[in-house]
Amino acid sequence: MRRDVFQAIADPTRREIINLLAHKSLTLNGVADNFNISRPAISKHVKILTECGLITIEVKGREHVCEAQLDKLSEVSDWVEQYKKFWNDKLDALENYLKVLQSENKPKNKKHGKGKRTR
Repeated sequence: MRRDVFQAIADPTRREIINLLAHKSLTLNGVADNFNISRPAISKHVKILTECGLITIEVKGREHVCEAQLDKLSEVSDWVEQYKKFWNDKLDALENYLKVLQSENKPKNKKHGKGKRTR
């Protein structure tokens, strides 16, 4: 099964694993120690993150050390950015439209033509 970054970040546990590894490399056991779920469940999450290229695992002796590869998150950032621009453009257009409406509905100073009041 081909996985992508969006599948990886869809799960809160995987997002937390990425967050942990963004700050420091951890062994698989070190990752698992941060969660109240089974080690096989953690292994499944780690496998998905590895398949998506968000983490790498380096074997050092008997330990498997996980490291974050955050550059893959640029796919998510690029995708979000296009919608951010879209909505900013729409909101700017709405703001301009509301300014036009507001200026059209301002009460105008009308002269009554009755002459000036004198005391």
